[in-house]
Amino acid sequence: MREYRDRDDQSLRTHLAARFDVHAYIAYTVGMQYTLRKIPRELDQALRRKAREQGRSLNEIAIEAMARGAGIGAEPVRNHDLDFAIGTWVEDPEFDKAMQDQRQIDADMWK
Repeated sequence: MREYRDRDDQSLRTHLAARFDVHAYIAYTVGMQYTLRKIPRELDQALRRKAREQGRSLNEIAIEAMARGAGIGAEPVRNHDLDFAIGTWVEDPEFDKAMQDQRQIDADMWK
């Protein structure tokens, strides 16, 4: 504490407070903590199940889910719910005619 001997009480308090502020800021921004309330039961169960299945912590799974939901996940989610339709298009002149008829603008409706 040799560095503090020559300081008066106010100067010492100001110096220590400034050092504390820096440490508090670093701790706050490096490892942000959240307290979430009213987590729906289904979400809780799904997160816990995924953590158990992957052998990871609930915290890791929850952070990953929040990051993905915020659009900053490491890997984009690839949906496969319409894969069955890929490559199945069949040219259909009747469909093309129906679409052409629907694309006609009725000028009277836009007055």
